[in-house]
Amino acid sequence: MNKIHNLIILDESGSMASIKKSVLQGFNEIVQTIKGIEKEFPDQEHFISMISFNGLGQKLLHFVDPASKLNQLNDTNYNPDASTPLYDAMGFGLNKLKQYLAPMTDYNVLVTIFTDGEENASREFSGEAIKALVEELKLKNWTFTYIGTDHDVTALADKLSINNTMFFNKNQDDIDRMFLKERSARVNYSNRLSMKMNVSEGFYDDELINKPNNPEDSK
Repeated sequence: MNKIHNLIILDESGSMASIKKSVLQGFNEIVQTIKGIEKEFPDQEHFISMISFNGLGQKLLHFVDPASKLNQLNDTNYNPDASTPLYDAMGFGLNKLKQYLAPMTDYNVLVTIFTDGEENASREFSGEAIKALVEELKLKNWTFTYIGTDHDVTALADKLSINNTMFFNKNQDDIDRMFLKERSARVNYSNRLSMKMNVSEGFYDDELINKPNNPEDSK
């Protein structure tokens, strides 16, 4: 049984308020997708860890919880406010899960970072420190993805050594497109894992999503 850890690091800064309703809907659909994936791929056991963050601190909404016990985001547990300490949130979440998984083997980690702005408030971690941590974890079956808007998503992700990126505009049609593509890519990720294919790159590549059984992707 391959254990899949889904780590979601979700921006809860004040600028996210304008798309709060769409974010709640989209991430709750992702929750349902993860539950469905576990049923579709019986060789996989899925867990979720979810952290939201802003200048007021980090909230640990889930930590290594079984997919069957996932709670939905709502107005009670997601209220955008304050600044964007992205590096601190990543340092907190990545190190916490890394420590938990240290004695274990036979697992994969899928990290999803979702933000609408660049880092502007971290105090504990620098960009260089996060990049080094990401590069260390990528050697241990960790896959990183970065979804963003209102900033140069590719440039910031590249600074952190993250190659799987997706940009969206803050309008409903584009947000719907983004979440649909994210869910499809997540299903494709599990399919490629089951077939023992490479999952580290090309996460949002349309060709790989539409043709997950391409033997040229295998290693």
